Amino acid sequence: MAIRQYKAYTPGTRHRSVSDFSELTPAKDSRSRKKLIHGYQRSRNRNNRGVITSGHRGGGHKRLYRIIDFQRLKLDIPARVASIEYDPNRNANIALLIYQDGEKRYILHPAGLEVNSQVITSSKAPINIGNCLPLANLPLGTQVHNIELRPGQGGQMVRAAGTSAQILAKENSYVTLTLPSGEVRMVHNTCWATIGQVGNIDANNIVLGKAGRNRWLGRRPHVRGSVKNPCDHPHGGGEGRAPVGRSAPVDQWGNKALGPKTRNSKKYSDRLIIRRSK
Repeated sequence: MAIRQYKAYTPGTRHRSVSDFSELTPAKDSRSRKKLIHGYQRSRNRNNRGVITSGHRGGGHKRLYRIIDFQRLKLDIPARVASIEYDPNRNANIALLIYQDGEKRYILHPAGLEVNSQVITSSKAPINIGNCLPLANLPLGTQVHNIELRPGQGGQMVRAAGTSAQILAKENSYVTLTLPSGEVRMVHNTCWATIGQVGNIDANNIVLGKAGRNRWLGRRPHVRGSVKNPCDHPHGGGEGRAPVGRSAPVDQWGNKALGPKTRNSKKYSDRLIIRRSK
């Protein structure tokens, strides 16, 4: 999908760019998709007591949630791509599938999948974009996305716009994948994945252009800890510009930040990771 530039008629449009949405095909009858769309209350990153657990979130435009079929459980039933639509909850687009039995479901839109194309979820499916198969049945070098970590759990990895993983090797009951982060890890060969690269490839190249557009997306201003009061952040306080006053930077709750690893060193899946991310 291409990117559309603005003319610099205001400071906010000088460098602003948006997707041209040329791939999207508006659905004609929204009532037919009513079961796939519902409203929801966003948490604004507060817990059940109303305490902020992650800062700089809140506001933004109201959204409706689209139910995405990450599991692809309808086996051996062909489906037709009815439309490609925008989803405000992710940077990838979504595709509306109509199965032969009449059921409709949303999936992530793979790059190159066009309207009226046929897709299928089957262990014997052909190696075509949008088809879903077990990793054991895919040839080496295939690009895949929406990958399961545990069989039957639904796709959890490689779901962002423009991302894909590549199958490197097969050994015993595991398949080795190269992930978009550069990490090389093994996944059980009974896990399912979708062929192709996630669409909307240019999403990472869009320039917001002004702070207000961040507010539309629900992102509030990021405030440095050093300019806060000491009651609000360990780096706060002091006269004028002052150092953090500690041996190393910390976050709002006093945990080490800006460098130390946060992953559990005894996590069970460490044995499946061959090479860490870059």
